[in-house]
Amino acid sequence: MIKTFEKDAEYMDLVQDILDLEEFKQMKHIRHHDNNRLEHSLKVSYYSYKVAKALHVNYKETARGGLLHDFFLERTVDYTNIKDKVLLYTTKHPQDALENSKKFFDLSMKEEDIIKCHMFPFDYRVPKYIESWIVNLVDTGLSTREFSKKFGYKLSYATNMLTIVLLNTIIK
Repeated sequence: MIKTFEKDAEYMDLVQDILDLEEFKQMKHIRHHDNNRLEHSLKVSYYSYKVAKALHVNYKETARGGLLHDFFLERTVDYTNIKDKVLLYTTKHPQDALENSKKFFDLSMKEEDIIKCHMFPFDYRVPKYIESWIVNLVDTGLSTREFSKKFGYKLSYATNMLTIVLLNTIIK
């Protein structure tokens, strides 16, 4: 079955070079909440792209930055030390993703900002552009929803409602 984003030719034209990169494809093997990091990044990218188009802002940079926002491969972390794990997943991985993305792609200032600021407010870097805020909010909503699946339908329902409220606030 073809996924929604794959049916969107314009979106696919914007991100195909990223999806074709072998290093990027490796994210399929890295767990992210209830799925893998590649699927999560595709969802963040595609939903952010759709919101950016609806708001008539730069949807190209939004799609590309959203796709690259978690483009980092695992660094060695002591998973028994909760402090190291929290630091990696809140403040360190955006910088890792940015450095990794720069190795393979020429990034615009907006794309760099999208990648490095996507963990605000858990990280000190505040998004500078509306496109960065879009990815930040979509990522937060999706991550919360994905994480909440572990706790059953009640928490999932609450996060779905939060996501709807946030998206409605942005689009209005």
